[in-house]
Amino acid sequence: MLALENVDVFHGRIHAVRRVSLHVDPGEIVALIGANGAGKTTLLGAVSGLVRLGSGRILHRGEDIGSLAPDAIVRRGVSQVPERRLVFGPLSVEDNLLLGAYTRRTRSHRAEVAADREDVYAMFPVLRDRKKQSAGTLSGGEQQMLAIGRALMARPSVLLLDEPGMGLAPTVCKEIFRHIVGLRDKRGLTVLLVEQNAKSALAVADRGYVLETGRILLQGAAEELLSNRDVQRAYLGREKENP
Repeated sequence: MLALENVDVFHGRIHAVRRVSLHVDPGEIVALIGANGAGKTTLLGAVSGLVRLGSGRILHRGEDIGSLAPDAIVRRGVSQVPERRLVFGPLSVEDNLLLGAYTRRTRSHRAEVAADREDVYAMFPVLRDRKKQSAGTLSGGEQQMLAIGRALMARPSVLLLDEPGMGLAPTVCKEIFRHIVGLRDKRGLTVLLVEQNAKSALAVADRGYVLETGRILLQGAAEELLSNRDVQRAYLGREKENP
């Protein structure tokens, strides 16, 4: 569904992402974990067209999207939920959702967009209750729900999630990750999840990659990474005792 082949990204003279190759199969949740500054957000930005690709290829359903503009990438089925949510604060919840469907705002799609909006409200009932409320007045968890709902309004086949648990209370974070699993299980959505909280990410993922200083350091099944001593030491703050 999504594949990166030998991707390099530069910020000026800084080589932020180095020869990264990874793939996300249809219906998978793949976690990309690593410390701050490892290049996780930069990599997602390259996939969504927000950051210029230095070299390599980014493939969606076998088609190279690495040189496309962000709106063209959204039209092809790749949507991103950005770090820190970035909702349009002065606008209402409902207007934020409708903006998520901007690539589909034609007369022929009007009924589909309305149905998708109702699906988002069914997933996150609190958004229906606040649909006329300014998005900037929502709590952090509600804004995260809105950011996810806004991305879903584009009807993506691949969802990119950048630090969805950032700044949220543990119970709210748990609810957000439960919805992420539901998107995979109930909708068949393919998810690339960037998260500094390695334990939460790997708990819901099928597979994972560890990114360190712009390079893939480790990869494997989520359970394997959770039990890996290097991952535990560096990202989970613990190391399993010998049996």
